[in-house]
Amino acid sequence: MVRGGPRLDHGRRTELGQSFQDGGRHYQRVRPGYPAESARWLVPAGARDALDVGAGTGKFTALLLAMGLDVTAVDPSADMLAQLKTHCPAATAAAGTAEATGLRDAAFDVVTVAQAWHWCDPLAASTELARVLRPHGTLGLVWNQLDTSVPWVHRLSRIMHAGDVYRPGHKPVVGPEFHGLEGHVTHWQDRVTTSDLMELTKSRSYYLRAGESTRAKVLANLDWYLHEHLPHAPGQELDLPYLTLAWRAAKA
Repeated sequence: MVRGGPRLDHGRRTELGQSFQDGGRHYQRVRPGYPAESARWLVPAGARDALDVGAGTGKFTALLLAMGLDVTAVDPSADMLAQLKTHCPAATAAAGTAEATGLRDAAFDVVTVAQAWHWCDPLAASTELARVLRPHGTLGLVWNQLDTSVPWVHRLSRIMHAGDVYRPGHKPVVGPEFHGLEGHVTHWQDRVTTSDLMELTKSRSYYLRAGESTRAKVLANLDWYLHEHLPHAPGQELDLPYLTLAWRAAKA
């Protein structure tokens, strides 16, 4: 049962998703990576070939490569893929979406979607990703989110408009092509400065799609919260608590 998290209709999903078409260099610089534990939990023993869908600049792709997998990375943004090719040259990069990868049938042992499933049509994407998976292959879904069980982080997420925050009990929707959906949570911290948090906010879809007055208000509120209310010195380092939520399901 879904309890909280973003609820987007198709039009709004498309509109917000378009905000990531540009700005790949900024995204690569300011967005956190993922803990290796999450990738190890998702990838089945004996897997050889992986497809990373909605791969962006290659944050999760890099973990799959580090595990020795042959990786194909798909994303609709040419700007994001340009960054991925620079940072993950061993991966095969191609334009595509979760609903239309353009790849051949039964080519992969595992398909991962990191920080992108909420931009997809889950039923159409499930059908397509089941098609490119081998029999009994694994679908892995991953999200980083701020650990809002920590009070100061909860308020920070509200100010940043960090919409991809899920409450306990959330399960992503997957199609009937998959069964045995199970979840895993990794707790970790990212070492950042207050300046990093300002830049991280600028990489959020809410900020990217907002007008200049809204953007200015968001940054002013964040500046007040970090440097006056908490208070941290400008540029001070702090440990930002995260959760990485992972789910895996097997092809039926």
